[in-house]
Amino acid sequence: MNSYRIGIDVGGTNTDAVLLDQNAKIIHSLKTPTTKDVSTGIYKAIDRLLKETHVDKGKIDYAMLGTTHCTNAIVERKGLNKIAIIRIGAPATLAIKPLAGIPEDLKQVMGEHVYLVEGGHEFDGNEIVALDQKELYRIAHQLKGKVDSIAITSVFSPVSKEHEIRSEEIMKEVLGEDVHVSLSNEIGSIGLLERENATILNACVINVAKSTAEGFVNALKEENIDAKVFFCQNDGTLMSIEYTMKYPIFTIACGPTNSLRGASYLGERQNAITVDVGGTTTDVGILFKGFPRESSLAVEIGGVRTNFRMPDITSVGLGGGTIIHLDQDNGEYKIGPESVGYEISHRALVFGGDVLTATDVAVAVGVADVGDKALVQHLDKNLMKKIYNSYVEMVEVEIDKIKTSAEPVPVILVGGGSVLLPGQLKGAAQVIKHENGGVANAIGAAIAQASGQIEKVFSLDELGREQTLELAKKLAVEEAIQAGANPDAIEIVHIEDVPLAYIPGNATKISVKAAGSLI
Repeated sequence: MNSYRIGIDVGGTNTDAVLLDQNAKIIHSLKTPTTKDVSTGIYKAIDRLLKETHVDKGKIDYAMLGTTHCTNAIVERKGLNKIAIIRIGAPATLAIKPLAGIPEDLKQVMGEHVYLVEGGHEFDGNEIVALDQKELYRIAHQLKGKVDSIAITSVFSPVSKEHEIRSEEIMKEVLGEDVHVSLSNEIGSIGLLERENATILNACVINVAKSTAEGFVNALKEENIDAKVFFCQNDGTLMSIEYTMKYPIFTIACGPTNSLRGASYLGERQNAITVDVGGTTTDVGILFKGFPRESSLAVEIGGVRTNFRMPDITSVGLGGGTIIHLDQDNGEYKIGPESVGYEISHRALVFGGDVLTATDVAVAVGVADVGDKALVQHLDKNLMKKIYNSYVEMVEVEIDKIKTSAEPVPVILVGGGSVLLPGQLKGAAQVIKHENGGVANAIGAAIAQASGQIEKVFSLDELGREQTLELAKKLAVEEAIQAGANPDAIEIVHIEDVPLAYIPGNATKISVKAAGSLI
């Protein structure tokens, strides 16, 4: 019996949608302009997909969404929760207060209720001081009616989460089960300030995630689609709605990751470099065993430095709508970084507009065939070639940056703007293009698996190395099941253990990711 799944990815310029059958064969794909409120674009994409395919709605089993809602909320400082920030770490962490290094405008939105409480652990798991539960009860009563989300961070909670868990119990006891509590041990890794920041951001976007999830479910209901709904997260896998509302921060940067996964599927490569050319930026990432390589660096989101898992992606301000600033008098030019974005269809020269874009240049030199090429015939051919070579070189530099060796590597070109680039690039063993590359991000969303990941510090003296690794794998599998994976179809896709020589007890930081097909 035929069954289907819908994959939708919201980009800065376009919202892409794709319909796949049970064998992951592409039935239909389309692009609609991303709307200012984002949700309208999603509704339109679903509506068009159904009208253009005439599939039986009752046979659509899954619907996956990769969205920029949470990223936009943080960047634009809109729709954020009223939060409280509790750090368990006095007297050890008083030198640097919470919200250090966070931009002033964001600090004003989130910094009204900030507390430092005695407690926390040493790096070996021993208590610094006992948790001040009396103070936590006082704080909880003070917060009644003032906040709807709380971020709790304790010193070295990835080693021992005991104080965070007790703090959450106290908050819910006083404020009720409806208050959302974000715990740092579930979100970030060892570094205190970056982990605290990631937890604060997570607490800020709970309402945004909730309204997005409800909007997506309602859009499907309006079309009489009774499908299981999943959200894409930034490691290339999926989360259930319940999981998304608990950890919305993990949806950030899922767009580039979806493109990587879609590129792997279309290019039939598990290990490659992907170049995703959108309307505004080009994202370059690296695939390892079909999943994006994770960044080992702290990542800034909306000016906030964090350390939760993120894909290792480099971006450059070049896309189909990138504006080319031209000085006609001396033949000098500047490429971007500004873009006409989703307005390209009426602002670029080849579409009858009056702005010279990267797309116009590609058409002028004969690489791309879109719009009306007669509208760029008047441009200086030599100058256009010079500009074209400059922006191809911008992409080649990013490819070179992300490579781990000098050896040529397969490069998969995807994204709506991939027509801008030639069939050969420096540093590429081969350049792979696919007819459906323009909607690779939506395909990546539709084919994604559910996953679970843990990163914790374990003492090998307690159980020994083999048993500790088995425990870590078990925890990751449990996370994957919670995220919606079929318990019978889960495999470990990544495992890493790093001995921490400076910590007693034969301590090792273990990171495990498990992924599996949906139930």
